[in-house]
Amino acid sequence: MNGETPNIDALSFEDALRALEDVVRKLESGDVPLEDSITLYERGEELRKHCQKRLDAAQARIEKIVAGPDGVPSGTQPFDAADR
Repeated sequence: MNGETPNIDALSFEDALRALEDVVRKLESGDVPLEDSITLYERGEELRKHCQKRLDAAQARIEKIVAGPDGVPSGTQPFDAADR
């Protein structure tokens, strides 16, 4: 396994998704020893959670769009970073 494991919280969604895809590729190859597979699986789960958190935050931002009485978006509300 690679000795470099960047802090997951510091990764962008795209970087975390690429890292997760790499983990899946390694696990699917079947060429990883059992202990490394367990470590990879744990990292993959953390990456999945991070990606889901980022997606949830994006969804919350989208839902902040305010619709006018006719159902047409009339503006946006500022995204509160505390909602993440």
